[in-house]
Amino acid sequence: MISTIAFGIFGLAVLISVAFAFSGNRNAVDWKQVLAGIGLQVVFAIIVILVPGGREFFDLISRVFVKVIDFAMVGGEFIFGALSDAEQLGFIFVFQVLPTIIFFASLMSVLYHIGFMQKIVQGMAWVMQKVLRVSGSESLAVAANVFIGQTEAPLVVRPYISKMTESELLTMMVGGMATIAGAVLAAYIAMLGGTDEAQRLFYARHLLAASVMAAPATIVIAKLLRPEVEESLTKGTVRLEIEKTATNVIEAAANGAADGVKLSLNVAGMLLAFIALISMINFPLELIGEVTGLESLIGEKLTLSLILGYILSPLAWIIGIPWSEATIVGGLIGEKIVLNEFVAYLHLGQIKDTLSEHSVLISTYALCGFANFSSIAIQLGGIGGLAPNRRPDIARLGLRAVLGGTLATMMTATIAGVLTSLAG
Repeated sequence: MISTIAFGIFGLAVLISVAFAFSGNRNAVDWKQVLAGIGLQVVFAIIVILVPGGREFFDLISRVFVKVIDFAMVGGEFIFGALSDAEQLGFIFVFQVLPTIIFFASLMSVLYHIGFMQKIVQGMAWVMQKVLRVSGSESLAVAANVFIGQTEAPLVVRPYISKMTESELLTMMVGGMATIAGAVLAAYIAMLGGTDEAQRLFYARHLLAASVMAAPATIVIAKLLRPEVEESLTKGTVRLEIEKTATNVIEAAANGAADGVKLSLNVAGMLLAFIALISMINFPLELIGEVTGLESLIGEKLTLSLILGYILSPLAWIIGIPWSEATIVGGLIGEKIVLNEFVAYLHLGQIKDTLSEHSVLISTYALCGFANFSSIAIQLGGIGGLAPNRRPDIARLGLRAVLGGTLATMMTATIAGVLTSLAG
């Protein structure tokens, strides 16, 4: 037990050191704030993973998520008929995941319309603001990112973006990279859990935990990369105001469904293109492996995932993956950064039975975020569209935000790995 905790502390120290090494102003780092953020992240994790009451509460929320997926399947069955029956035809992405995205987007739109989600976001932002001493605008943006996407979350602080300090702007960007949207969270539960309800509940609880833990991790890493040295205009509480675009619940549900259709088509098209591109890249790599004898030397085909795995295997090992599986998980992390988390989770779902339970769990946390190169363009268009004067800053901070989002998800994975080991 002591060795597990010690290695976890070592892993966190390495991740913090990397963030500090890339800091824009090392002398201005507020170490009390950093330690408070790590402490809050650990407390969140303990409540979710170790404390009976907290664990049961998250289990209840997980059951709600799984039930929502079941409701989505009812809608999918009406549209696709027997094609959506996973028990007969097996898990087919289009018929199992895309209906989940559409229905969940519609549901979230309704929950925002009636004001339910605003209360949760405001409460989470209040906790972070009091404990971590961050401004109202950045705490709201980070809290909103836990539940909605990186293009929608900035809307909650739209009036303040143009005058945000550089530290606040980076914090919002890292928050977008370190978290996932509610609609795709439900999709990942369906992808990883398949038709097994117990597996769905398992992944729902841990994906929810990863989302919550990512909020304080965002503050920690962002304030290391770009410490606050300016005077914020939003010190103190900022009221959460989201402009209603629907006149009633019915219109909100319809608008959400329309957004879900766009998102699901985007996801399907992106996966088709990226997986085809991976296959195209792997073709010459495999030929090179055969011709040069590398395939015989390493005992497997030379692929993009394998190359990324070798490069990032030390990172996988640092967050708690056994060295024997570090190359495989390193490849998943690489796919997530270079391509996106959908591709990585799809790959994890295909190989999870070949990995230890511990490695699968840590991988689930490590991949839970939008930190990839394409997200720079997404944020440039999304946040930059709300505040055109900040586009140069967003472009300049883009790679730093990807680094920050990656380090934040690695922190959640490290802490979760240690605590689940202690829980047995």
